[in-house]
Amino acid sequence: MSKYVKFKCEPAPNEIALFDGFAKLNVCRRKLLHLQLIGVDSSGVGFGNLSVRDGTTNNFYITGSATGGIPELEVADCARVVAYDFERNWLQYEGTAIPSSESLTHAAIYESDAKAGAIIHCHDPKLWGALLNQVPTSSKASEYGTPEMAYEITRLFKVTELRNRKILIMAGHEGGIVIFGKNLDEAFAVLMRERR
Repeated sequence: MSKYVKFKCEPAPNEIALFDGFAKLNVCRRKLLHLQLIGVDSSGVGFGNLSVRDGTTNNFYITGSATGGIPELEVADCARVVAYDFERNWLQYEGTAIPSSESLTHAAIYESDAKAGAIIHCHDPKLWGALLNQVPTSSKASEYGTPEMAYEITRLFKVTELRNRKILIMAGHEGGIVIFGKNLDEAFAVLMRERR
């Protein structure tokens, strides 16, 4: 288990098959890698993750932990989150890859917005600094990948324009930005609009 994954996770006995949106996930990842918004930092730690909702459920496919620097993912580099519990800091998944450390963050967005179909978590220190407290911004006390961050996202949906802006800054995770949309194309377009 990655030291960056802060939740307890339980594998389900099922493998995952090629899923709708997998090809688009890789296309979007290539663009993000090219822009250095996901990848591997100077100490060798992978950063950034993407997910796509599984139909109309709150289940979702997400890139595996520490896959940020892989140029082209295989299906085996992803996991399908099939159950989660913020209070217990727990999730269940299918596949062989450990789900990204931000899986509970993604779950909170899918649970809060039925129209969200895809999520990008990337790092852009310049954009992060420019948008800090200018767009919905999480509490600095909420650490990435924790139930506190999941609850914070739920709160932001209730008290800010997050549903319409589709972007949030993680104040306690320097450089960390989360963007979502009805699909990866829309999420990427939101990110590019903010980077102008």
